[in-house]
Amino acid sequence: MLPRRSAGLIVVVTTMTSLGLSAAATSQASAETAEPQAAGTRVAGTQAGGQRSPAGALSAREPVNLTELRREAEKAAKDLEAATKALEQRRTKIGQAQKELSAKLRELQAAERAFAQVRQPLSDLVGMLYQQPVGGDTAGLLSGDSGTDTLQAMTTLTQLVAERDRVLEESGRLQAERERLAGEAQELRATTLLAEAQMNAEIKTLQARSAKLVKSLTDALVKLGVKIGKGKGAGCDPTRVNSAGEFPNGLIPAAYLCPLQQKGHQLRADAAIAFISMNEAYRKRFGRPMCVTDAYRSLAEQQSVYYRRPGFAAVPGRSNHGWGLAVDLCGGVQNFRSAEFNWVEANGKKFGWIHPAWAYSSPFEPWHWEYDPKLGSLL
Repeated sequence: MLPRRSAGLIVVVTTMTSLGLSAAATSQASAETAEPQAAGTRVAGTQAGGQRSPAGALSAREPVNLTELRREAEKAAKDLEAATKALEQRRTKIGQAQKELSAKLRELQAAERAFAQVRQPLSDLVGMLYQQPVGGDTAGLLSGDSGTDTLQAMTTLTQLVAERDRVLEESGRLQAERERLAGEAQELRATTLLAEAQMNAEIKTLQARSAKLVKSLTDALVKLGVKIGKGKGAGCDPTRVNSAGEFPNGLIPAAYLCPLQQKGHQLRADAAIAFISMNEAYRKRFGRPMCVTDAYRSLAEQQSVYYRRPGFAAVPGRSNHGWGLAVDLCGGVQNFRSAEFNWVEANGKKFGWIHPAWAYSSPFEPWHWEYDPKLGSLL
């Protein structure tokens, strides 16, 4: 039997109401780094002197760097995913409840058909009594002289009364069951509409918040010189990172990649955002941006490099370049133990970028650097 008001529904609705409607206040990144944060990473929303601009306030304080913007966008995406999943789970439960209700209604219909069969003998008895009235033999029955026909008629009458009582009782039970099921169906429809309306409103709110954070991040990147294309799917959306991993190595669509300030080069969104932040710190230290010879490589590009530089390129389909998580640097970084190399080695981890152990010796590639998503997620 379905409850009049499901406690589970109340828990689901309450949980959904608490999901991410207000952006969490973020703490300012620690200043304990070898290089100060580049001024270019500060985004619109906070004016000089610490005063907040009136537009675009998403939380108690606007994020002040790309890493915080990326983290908030990823959190908004997770909140949206959780809300969508909760809605789907609710719909599944509602569907199951509707199936159970339909099964009960079918049982009720079967019971009503059986009830119709019960009523038929009663109708037959009534017809027989009309054909064989017993009223004239009542005196004989009382005096003890009743004949066989009269006794038979009275027996039939007794049976008729008993059947009538049974039929009335069954009819009352079926009517009560019908009313109960009708009430449950109405309650289910009402709670379904309420829950879906509230959850859909929650999802729309989260979608709007996620889109706004992604736009803020994209706008900040544009101000730093990243040329973001226009049109559907364009931008630098860190919420697509997980989806990018669903594509084969070297076959990631452009919509799941993010351009760098260095023209013609792209990386996966989280790697790109971290690299752009590192590039700004590098620019402040050396007075020029980082030099990039390679970033994301398509499968065809990786095959070309593999055959042109045997022993210095991963097998096509296995390279981190094909995942959009590696860069090859120039401008001095390619020279082992140069000032530029040492700076990237010392500061790269603060942005999630590392020089892998193998690149120190086998093969020796001082120009090759990789983004570590696990390390980046901790920043």
